[in-house]
Amino acid sequence: MTLSHADTRRPWSPLALAATLLLAPALPAVAQDNAAQANNPLADTTALNFQNQYTGDLTGTDDDANQFYLRYARPFDALGGNWLMRATLPVNSFPDGTGGTETGLGDFNIFAAYLFDTGNPAVSFGFGPQLTLPTASDDALGSEKWSLGFANVLFNASSPVFQWGYLLTWQASIAGEDDRADVNLGAFQPFGFYQLGAGWYLRSAAVWTYDFETDAYAIPIGLGAGKVIRLENAVMNVFVEPQYTVAHKGVGQPEWGVFGGVNFQF
Repeated sequence: MTLSHADTRRPWSPLALAATLLLAPALPAVAQDNAAQANNPLADTTALNFQNQYTGDLTGTDDDANQFYLRYARPFDALGGNWLMRATLPVNSFPDGTGGTETGLGDFNIFAAYLFDTGNPAVSFGFGPQLTLPTASDDALGSEKWSLGFANVLFNASSPVFQWGYLLTWQASIAGEDDRADVNLGAFQPFGFYQLGAGWYLRSAAVWTYDFETDAYAIPIGLGAGKVIRLENAVMNVFVEPQYTVAHKGVGQPEWGVFGGVNFQF
């Protein structure tokens, strides 16, 4: 399923909130370790993220699209090891096929990554199962398929100045509505973060996708900025990242977009 038309009349904008918070002053001392670990998807902390992916132009159409993500991550112990669970519930704005826009809940996704001992506390590596449930509030907003796959994450914070890594996922449908297209989708998110000091950093973390059913793909590249702010009981990470697709195939792939959000680690 491809992204589709977004409703430009939304009463609020997570990106506007992110841009406003980017201008907020940090506390006098933001620890360098906090700044380095604020973007670690495998950090040993509970995280609550409010993120938004706006796609301004889709190939072969005049449509745009929007997806707002509510994400929750939490470490836990099981089977004699350490794990990290991340759950994502999207709110999608897609075209309804009649020139209008359908907005509502999308498909719920969850993965649990087993955290391997890399021998280096600055390097995190996780691998585990992924499950997507057909929870969309409208047929146009989800796949209507149950999908199963895996998630693999690497984060290297050996340098206090530059951190890098990736998130690799794959999933394929195992059940669901017979009249809907099968899911066989891979996604690769390479990311890098360059610390500028005082909590500010540059970032690049666009998601590349490949559809094994249709051979459609998109390779966007992003360059944005963020700020890590130490609060009394949490670390807040605010960012905005414009993205441009350098290669694509198929209708409905993103030409350009903006990814932004506000993340909290507790």
